[in-house]
Amino acid sequence: MASEHTFLVELGVEELPPDALAPLAEAFAHGIEQGLSDADISYLAIHAYATPRRLAVQIERLADRQPDRNIERLGPAVKAAYDNEGNPTKAASGFAGSVGVDVNELIHIDTDKGERIGYRYTQSGEATITLLPEIVSRAVDGLPVPKRMRWGASRVEFSRPVHWLVMLYGGDIVPANVLGLSANRITFGHRFHHPEAITLNHADEYLVRLEEAKVLADVPRRREEILRQVQAEAARIDATAVIDDDLLSEVTGLVEWPVALTGRFDERFLEVPAECLISSMKANQKYFHLLDSNGKLLPSFITIANIESRDAQQVIEGNERVIRPRLADAAFFFETDRKHSLDARRSELKNVVFQQQLGTLADKSRRVEALARHIASQIEGNEDDAGRAAQLAKCDLVSEMVLEFPELQGIMGAYYARFDGEPEAVAKAIYQQYLPRFAGDAIPDESAGLSLALADRLDTLTGIFGIGQRPTGAKDPFALRRASIGILNILIKGELNLDLRELLTLAVAQHQSLPRNEGLVDEVLDYMLDRFRAWAQDEGISIEVYQSVRARPVTRPFDFERRLRAVQAFALRSEAQALAAANKRVANILTKQDGPVPSEVSPTLLQDKAEQALHELVEARRESTAPLIAAGRYQDALDELASLKEPVDAFFDQVMVMAEEEAVRNNRLALLANLQGLFLEVADISLLQQ
Repeated sequence: MASEHTFLVELGVEELPPDALAPLAEAFAHGIEQGLSDADISYLAIHAYATPRRLAVQIERLADRQPDRNIERLGPAVKAAYDNEGNPTKAASGFAGSVGVDVNELIHIDTDKGERIGYRYTQSGEATITLLPEIVSRAVDGLPVPKRMRWGASRVEFSRPVHWLVMLYGGDIVPANVLGLSANRITFGHRFHHPEAITLNHADEYLVRLEEAKVLADVPRRREEILRQVQAEAARIDATAVIDDDLLSEVTGLVEWPVALTGRFDERFLEVPAECLISSMKANQKYFHLLDSNGKLLPSFITIANIESRDAQQVIEGNERVIRPRLADAAFFFETDRKHSLDARRSELKNVVFQQQLGTLADKSRRVEALARHIASQIEGNEDDAGRAAQLAKCDLVSEMVLEFPELQGIMGAYYARFDGEPEAVAKAIYQQYLPRFAGDAIPDESAGLSLALADRLDTLTGIFGIGQRPTGAKDPFALRRASIGILNILIKGELNLDLRELLTLAVAQHQSLPRNEGLVDEVLDYMLDRFRAWAQDEGISIEVYQSVRARPVTRPFDFERRLRAVQAFALRSEAQALAAANKRVANILTKQDGPVPSEVSPTLLQDKAEQALHELVEARRESTAPLIAAGRYQDALDELASLKEPVDAFFDQVMVMAEEEAVRNNRLALLANLQGLFLEVADISLLQQ
């Protein structure tokens, strides 16, 4: 009877980069999981563990062998396997030899191609312990290590030098050699707290023995412990710790035994904008910053040590000494930048290339200014504020602070604009030009910011497309997908019913010359509207609904979104599928006609009651839905049109569209064209048919 045991593999390495830790651990587990699947070896659960000094995979209840397999081998047809006297032919003998049995042991097997000779046997599964070395080796070889290195005299290559290898199946060592190391049961704990070797008697002991040796190998648990300690330290001094997820993940990848400690810095540094201090603490020292009850930055920080020091105060003071010059640098950058106004920096933009074929940041600023002024006029905003914000928008990119901390672009520009006495609307717009920065982020809340944010992205999109650098599946160096989604979000959430085609046409006109100018507006417009597909899916809107609206020439994203919502609601109605099928049938009939279909219906040519009733209802609905569609009340319009289901069904049941008499036939085609046209005012609902 097959048995099951825990399997453990651990690679002991020199410190791995923190950002590579999670991907490597996940890939290691996935590679082993794939190998077990390919070998048809069952198990209960698989766990990935990682610290800066180790990658490990533990598998619960791993079967000790592959299942036996019933094998069927087919040979030639029976007619070819035996002669007229029933003696085996060379074909039969050859097949028997290929499967290693006597001809007499062959059987006859019915197949869909007739009766054939064959052989059936049971192949015993191999022992798991003999397959694991190859499975693990392949998983290690498949790890996403972009830059491999060698160490010592070995020709083995890996991300970092590998010093030990544990491979246990239950209590047994798996005889294997990986990365030049022979597997054993020896692992190591914390580098300082427990440098001695640890002998694992069983794979089940792994987490417990390591924790005893001051190592938390479970990444989610280590992350949770860091979070708990940081919050506890903050509560101890009546502060709130700001937990940045990326920073928390990075710190989790830097330590094996986290210990949170609170330090302080000089209050004089609080004269520098908080964002500068926070960026310095996060980027350089991996510190968590603290806020008081009013949301103001405190002159304190929390650091995560990788050691339980006998004298924690010395560790704290060491961190305080390290952060002091970093914050002094930030203060120096800030004071240096304030010696020059943003306006004075405009001339420096002439020396910064935006893109070789599209000119400098000064060129971009001029293009964006014209576009921002136009957009501001369209949304009843202040054109001068939008134009001034565009002039200054990129000036902080040449400041000392942003050169040191690029993530502060826009933030520092807003600070410097206020110090320079620029209007508050201009300062806010400089900050808000980069909104939304990510999915779910806020959009600009004032006209100058809205105008600048749209203009900047539209300029980039048309320029990069215009020089033939459309994004590919793997490359999008100018983040055009994000720019497109940002524009859509701004127009929709800001309820700005602006025409993208018009805006793109104006944006293209600002460029002096573009190599791919012909058809550029349509190309960028199609690209941007295609981004609605992913947006719609994120909003829970079906692909059929998206396609039904995309089929119409709708170039206003705010209007596009309202149509999507309306069609999504309509698709849930009981009449939807029948009307979608009817519209599909109408479209098929109309597209098969040679030449244009008449648009006017002659009531005198309507012979059947069903077509008379449909015509009357179509005309009535045209009159009732026109003001609804003009007002953008598409759901109300579709609710009105839903009442056409029964007369449409009756029409197709009782009326022959392709009548022999040409005038009657054309009149019925015109009626169907009018019916289709009513729905096409909103969307092509024929695409809703499932």
